[in-house]
Amino acid sequence: MSSKSLPYSKKDVHYDNAKFRHRSFFKVITQNLHTSNVKNHCMSCSTGKFLLLLMIFGVAYLMLTHTSPTTDGLVKGSKNGTYEHITSGGIRFGNIFRKPPRLPPQLPPDVKGSRGNTGLDHRKLNSDLKWIARQQNVKKAFIHAWSGYKKYAMGYDELMPVSKRGVDGLGGLGATIVDGLDTAMIMGADKVVSEAGLWIETHLSNKINQTSQVNLFETTIRVLGGLLSAYHLSSVENGMDSTHKGPKPVVYLETAKNLADRLLAGFTSSPTAIPFGDVVLRDPSAHPAPDGRCSTSEVSSLQLEFNYLSSVSGDPKYTVQSMRVLEHIKTLPKVEGLVPIFISPRTGEFSGENIRLGSRGDSYYEYLLKVWLQKNRESNFTYLHDMYEEAMKGVRHLLVRKSIPNGLVFVGELPFGADSSFSPKMDHLVCFLPGTLALGATKGLTKEKAMRNNMLNFEDLENLKLAEDLAKTCFEMYSVTSTGLAPEIAYFHTEEFSEGGLDGGNKSSQYMNDIIIKPADRHNLLRPETVESLFVLYRITEDPKYREWGWQIFEAFEKYTRVDTGGYSSLDDVTSVPPHKRDKMETFFLGETLKYLYLLFGDSSVIPLDKFVFNTEAHPIPIEGTAKRG
Repeated sequence: MSSKSLPYSKKDVHYDNAKFRHRSFFKVITQNLHTSNVKNHCMSCSTGKFLLLLMIFGVAYLMLTHTSPTTDGLVKGSKNGTYEHITSGGIRFGNIFRKPPRLPPQLPPDVKGSRGNTGLDHRKLNSDLKWIARQQNVKKAFIHAWSGYKKYAMGYDELMPVSKRGVDGLGGLGATIVDGLDTAMIMGADKVVSEAGLWIETHLSNKINQTSQVNLFETTIRVLGGLLSAYHLSSVENGMDSTHKGPKPVVYLETAKNLADRLLAGFTSSPTAIPFGDVVLRDPSAHPAPDGRCSTSEVSSLQLEFNYLSSVSGDPKYTVQSMRVLEHIKTLPKVEGLVPIFISPRTGEFSGENIRLGSRGDSYYEYLLKVWLQKNRESNFTYLHDMYEEAMKGVRHLLVRKSIPNGLVFVGELPFGADSSFSPKMDHLVCFLPGTLALGATKGLTKEKAMRNNMLNFEDLENLKLAEDLAKTCFEMYSVTSTGLAPEIAYFHTEEFSEGGLDGGNKSSQYMNDIIIKPADRHNLLRPETVESLFVLYRITEDPKYREWGWQIFEAFEKYTRVDTGGYSSLDDVTSVPPHKRDKMETFFLGETLKYLYLLFGDSSVIPLDKFVFNTEAHPIPIEGTAKRG
């Protein structure tokens, strides 16, 4: 977000130097008498002298008896978020006779001067300016990514930036456009908002009506979530840079309803509460995946979006269908709150014993917490928080280990269930967990405020500590490689597991011998999970190291994934320099990765965590009863 210009403070007129020196009222009168014809005409007779003395004493009397203390302050404007200078109290007559001073250097609104704190103020100002500049660099990266997509792939799901063409891998609904729209709104990239909004208004409904098969989960989190977030952000004033370019908000809402009405076939076609994963939009109809199973994370990560659509449309059918899934899973057997990664829509039962918080398992745990928060912690949804807390205890007990020789905390897997051997494998996807743990501990408040209000119990503090430890590990998965970018999957050296010669390539890393990267796992897909957690942890702990880590990651993206002709590309191998580009820009790079980096470097009042929850594709959804529409 760009820095807003501020007016000067009235303190500036008292600066003790030649340009700002204040002149008293009496000095003004005296100088005027000596430099005007009044002296010649009025001083020549006794009556004139008497009138002059009478005037001076009268003005002095008024100044002594009718001037009250002056209070200066900065007040945030209600319309555009700018800051206005106000003055209360009596009139300073001396100011009438002087010219306004030359304006001193302008400061951001949160940088307040004080005589005894000048060094600290300068450091604060320099820090603010640094992060403003870095935030603008992220915005420039977003515009560069969009420019490549618009030039070579407009209307396709994704850009192939190296070969300069588009590809449909998500049903052909222009997923990059919808996924990146609310990022553009938050950044104030008005031209992108206009271009994306015009495409949605002109083309998206027709594409929805004519599209054959889509994945229920991917379409819900990216397209439905993106439309609903755009609807909300274009309907309210949230302190963002956007000036509400693009179509009217109702366009996004009506398009979302059309899409959701067709996606409901996934729920209504299934014989159980577990929906089918594949939906034919044009019919609409639905059917199970070829192996008959769904990912647990996919069927349990639809509720934020459908709940919000019910809230804004007034139609409860979306909530009723989606919440049946979580109500049903509540009744199923679990292992200390942990669940297998597959579930059958035919039987409604879990399938297999593989337990992990990476792919196919991750967002189940995320939505237990976030749906409860979305519902403003209502008593009817307490069961979700209970399931979340039980699961986090299970994570700490069954899945958390430390690497050797340097003790990085990581979350492993139980590929054959709780009674089988432990695998020290951790997907990059697991790096969502630090942010979720921190959010669950403080409910979106800063740690300092939550502690001041006695809101943190022992388990909250344990989860917050684990969140910080895991965030450290996730960052080291980046810094241990030659490119400074993380692999898709890492293994950790433990007493039971070790493989030599598979380090990340950065020989100067302290953790080179702790992290093992196998050849098949060395690719990077521009994923957002680590920067998501850095964003949440910075908001909650206010520790600047999370910003610095985020900046290092952003610089590595810029150095190795940027394509000069437009866009950014996934990489084949993060352990070699220069890395070979995979020729794919995932929609979530615009929808999530750059959004979280932009928010990480910006003001914490933008999309506050106690008023919004982010869906698993980083689309902010308002918490009920807190973030009202305009």
